[in-house]
Amino acid sequence: MSGLAILCWPDPRLSTVCDPVADHEDLGDLVRDMFETMYNAPGRGLAAPQVGVMKRLFVMDCGWKEGDMTPMVCINPEITHVEGMVSGSEGCLSIPGVLAEVMRPARIVLRYRDLDGGTQAVELDGFEARCAQHELDHLDGLVTFDRLSPEARSVVEQAYSVSFPVRPA
Repeated sequence: MSGLAILCWPDPRLSTVCDPVADHEDLGDLVRDMFETMYNAPGRGLAAPQVGVMKRLFVMDCGWKEGDMTPMVCINPEITHVEGMVSGSEGCLSIPGVLAEVMRPARIVLRYRDLDGGTQAVELDGFEARCAQHELDHLDGLVTFDRLSPEARSVVEQAYSVSFPVRPA
């Protein structure tokens, strides 16, 4: 099995703010399918709305491509602290073939509920901070294009339209 279908921009669900996950909602199957989909894509993060589930949930594993698997399940995540700003290149499984330079906080504290219902708070920096912020954007109905200046957005949207004139399903 190859996992779930990943929605591609401009699917309107990618511009929709997601609903919180209920306290005792069973997410085991969804999370397993999301990890399978992310690894097969191959990506480092995947938010629930990218697979058509409009809930505040994302999975990420920033180390697996280098050999160290570091899977995280973040339910109802929120950023509680930010430090510094840094620009970096970002790709998105929902906007295949496009990389864009995005300015984001360099360090964050991310608070979330884990799959067992426990509350976690982690300090993230570097690529992990960037990945978590990118996935959290999806939960707020934002894609990479929404973080760009109008001029930069026009350039990357044009590149995307040329690469994918008929959007993948």
